[in-house]
Amino acid sequence: MKLIIAIIKPFKLEEVKDALAEIGIEGMTITEVKGFGRQKGQSENYRGSEYTVDFLPKIKIDIAIGDELVARTVEAIAKSAKTGKIGDGKIFVIPLADAIRVRTDERGDAAI
Repeated sequence: MKLIIAIIKPFKLEEVKDALAEIGIEGMTITEVKGFGRQKGQSENYRGSEYTVDFLPKIKIDIAIGDELVARTVEAIAKSAKTGKIGDGKIFVIPLADAIRVRTDERGDAAI
């Protein structure tokens, strides 16, 4: 099992969600987050004054899946989240030691 964490631009969420549904991903957790990467935020002008926005709004998607779906899931996220511009985001794939469904006590792949 793996935990996929994707950080994407907020306006790409529906596109990513649809792409994941097409490959059979049914469950995910979405969190509104703020952050920056190499671009270190961005400069804005407001009423003639320039200021820097350090933390930009992003969406964090967490998906726990079996090993057989990792490549297709990462590809679906990468294709649907891409704009080709700075700040498109990142995808992290992390080993997942165990998963437990609280209602039924199922463990491992059966729980996800």
